[in-house]
Amino acid sequence: MKLAIVGVGKLGLALLEGVTARRVIDPSDIGLLDVNTARIQEIASRTGTRVIKRADLASAGRVLVSLQPRVFPEVTEWLAQENTGYISTMAGVSTGTLVRRLGTKRVVRVMPNLAATIGRSQTAITGPREAQDAGDLTFAMSLFGAVGDVYDLPEHLFNAFTGMSASGPAYAAVVAEALADGGVRMGLPRPLANELAAKLLVASGELLQQRAHPGLLKDEVASPGGTTIAGLEALEEAGVRGGLMKAVIAATRRSIELGRDQE
Repeated sequence: MKLAIVGVGKLGLALLEGVTARRVIDPSDIGLLDVNTARIQEIASRTGTRVIKRADLASAGRVLVSLQPRVFPEVTEWLAQENTGYISTMAGVSTGTLVRRLGTKRVVRVMPNLAATIGRSQTAITGPREAQDAGDLTFAMSLFGAVGDVYDLPEHLFNAFTGMSASGPAYAAVVAEALADGGVRMGLPRPLANELAAKLLVASGELLQQRAHPGLLKDEVASPGGTTIAGLEALEEAGVRGGLMKAVIAATRRSIELGRDQE
């Protein structure tokens, strides 16, 4: 078995579907372990993978740990195996903590976001020299490359990446909801306002990727004395820019706290 996935929630399932669809690993070489046995039986049947038990982890070349950080201390006794590489998606859990709890330096820390479910994730990745030498880092890059873009980051930037990129879809959703509410306030039907807000964010993201700085796109839209600059003034008065910055700072600090809980 080349890969065991422990915890097949939204993220674990997204990765599984991306990996199997792109044939990064043959489905028959993937095992699934989750407390919801009925659900993973259905997933295994649909994807061509198989359901495994805890004892089967000993035969896994690598283990993807996609669990909530709070449960990690409870599962390390049976999760830790000899001659196995580990890939963790647990927010805030450092490579040092992974090494200490799992008893090996073959650990890779990754932080994707929910866009993995549509193959558009932004995933940060890091690991110690031992993980690089064993090929675990390259293996993890191929896995998460199947569901989006991968960024090899130094670990001291992981909490900031979590606070911005991993949490970012929620911030974007709040922006979209607020824009739609404004449209409804001014008379647009709710379904249309929601659709326009969602498509606006998608199109704006694509436009931003074509420009060297976000301010360039803002300046293109905001003509002198026009509607957009009036709207931008209202955003500044409401402190939207500062609010988004504070959201990233707060989420980063919470990621740091989660890591401390594991020490």
